Amino acid sequence: MSFRYAQVSQRVFNTPLMYDERKAAAFLHGLGSRIAGDTIVVTNAAGAVDHVAGANGRPLAGKVGNRMERRFAANNLLPFDMVGSVAIIPIEGTLVHKGGWVGSYSGETSYQGLQAQIALARQSKEVKGVAFETDSYGGEVNGGFETARDIARLSAEKPTISILTDFAYSAGYLLASQARSVIMPRFGGAGSIGVIMIHADYSQALENEGIRLTIIRAGKKKADGNPYEALPDAVATRWQAMADAMRLEFAQTVATGRRGRITKAKALATEADVYNASEALSLGLVDAIADPLEAFEAFVNEVNRS
Repeated sequence: MSFRYAQVSQRVFNTPLMYDERKAAAFLHGLGSRIAGDTIVVTNAAGAVDHVAGANGRPLAGKVGNRMERRFAANNLLPFDMVGSVAIIPIEGTLVHKGGWVGSYSGETSYQGLQAQIALARQSKEVKGVAFETDSYGGEVNGGFETARDIARLSAEKPTISILTDFAYSAGYLLASQARSVIMPRFGGAGSIGVIMIHADYSQALENEGIRLTIIRAGKKKADGNPYEALPDAVATRWQAMADAMRLEFAQTVATGRRGRITKAKALATEADVYNASEALSLGLVDAIADPLEAFEAFVNEVNRS
């Protein structure tokens, strides 16, 4: 593996993700061989999608102390666009836990940046309503539930709307579901209420190449889940339990945000499937099918009137 891809690898393999599986397949096709140093074959890649708005670069992260929020507040600045009294907060591209920037950066949106924007939208007297422009296949688990909680708190205090300009899958839908209403276009998509983990096992490939790898362990579980050995049953069981617990919380969060429109049981019954506009509407995942620009204009008019 190239050291250049070590950071990417540790964020994708052996860690739970709230990603639509087609995004995972697209990632493995595009970067898998460069990370592994050899060709990766994905046997179920039908429908794989590329949903990256940019590439390269990762700013300094660090969230303790809410430094981004404090910086904007100290300068009396609002870190989002506004139309009238409505703030526009984009939830676009790959969602990552930490990132010392506000808004989308190289195809990524950080939960850290979203949390700062949401906090300032709650505090500002200029902001009477918030529109979340959503177009994301999901991303990391860490930071996702906290951001969903923040959107829910904002929604309890001010009018909010999630406007899907294309798709809201997995963590993207988790966040969208916490607004007071969710609007999607005719040919958009929503859902993927689930968790995915990927483990790469290169042991056979190494054996075929005549490479024998020795792992020195200080602690029996120190190398659990490493890519050079088959995944032990006990580790697979533990990871499955973790993914299941996260999925349960995902479904509960959706049910709470969409209270009266979809239950936790119905969210779980989707089995992480993805839905087109009419299906999402019938299931209660969204409230209406509409042109995003028209939906936004109507929301702005309503907020400014009130």
